[in-house]
Amino acid sequence: MNRLKLPLLSLACALPLAACAATPEALKPYPAAADGYNRHVIELPAQANEAEHRVEIIAGKTLEVDCNQQRLGGQWQEKTVEGWGYSYYELGQVGPAMSTLMACPDGNRKQAFVRVGGEPQLVRYNSKLPLVIYAPKDVEVRYRVWSAAAETSTAPRQ
Repeated sequence: MNRLKLPLLSLACALPLAACAATPEALKPYPAAADGYNRHVIELPAQANEAEHRVEIIAGKTLEVDCNQQRLGGQWQEKTVEGWGYSYYELGQVGPAMSTLMACPDGNRKQAFVRVGGEPQLVRYNSKLPLVIYAPKDVEVRYRVWSAAAETSTAPRQ
């Protein structure tokens, strides 16, 4: 009897994890990546209250930089899968790096991740659908999850 319980317990624990993987079936509604683009897929774990979370999509390149502030030009676009209503995100062509023009006294240069500039791309947290992003092949896509604080504050009246 105990020999049967262990495999069943293992199977019961593994099934939810397998369901979270981006299966080809789950990605079927989404278009294939265009030439020169990669498709990035983020699977988010379920949260107790997903309305209190957001996902920040961060795109950029690792470049050699000096002491100046650097950023890349580029524009995010939210698109919808026709017939399904699912959202996906596309980063258009990424322009050359822009930077401040401060004199760097030490002249040191280093490798650093340079983000695509502009407003942060914050999207709704949804663990039921994959977060699908299309970006140029030479661009790295990162993300981070933002969470609301449990405590709220009252705004004073004036």
